Amino acid sequence: MKKFVTFLAFAINFSIASAQSSPAITAVSEAAKPLDAVAVTAAEENLLVKETEYNFGKIPQGKPVTHIFEVVNTGKTAFKIGNVVASCGCTTPVWEKDKILAAGETTKITVGYNAAAEGSFTKQITITYNESQVKVITIKGEVWKTPNASAPENNAANDLKN
Repeated sequence: MKKFVTFLAFAINFSIASAQSSPAITAVSEAAKPLDAVAVTAAEENLLVKETEYNFGKIPQGKPVTHIFEVVNTGKTAFKIGNVVASCGCTTPVWEKDKILAAGETTKITVGYNAAAEGSFTKQITITYNESQVKVITIKGEVWKTPNASAPENNAANDLKN
């Protein structure tokens, strides 16, 4: 019985070792293929974003702001912008969801930021187009806290009227 168990363990180890040795070369070759595909995809990009980052600068808390990003189809075939997703719920992208962007045509993506939280912010917006290609645009700025109370009444202004 010991000889049988030893033989069985040896056979299992041998089959595992031989299964790992030859496909490993194939796995490395297969792993290299997606890198080539990524390089081709990057070369075939056909969505040009005229500006990939916008800085709102300093904005008052609670005052929403928007910016319009222009995008151009630089390819030779038409495609649809499939999705535009923000990295946070405080950022809202708006675009023509059903529009087919012809070669050379321009469209706009309006990105809104609600400015609810005080402090610096950097938000990324991911544009998915041509079914699987992706472009990332960024908005940033700084939200400053607005005073809780309004300014005191200026009584001296009445003196100027007289």
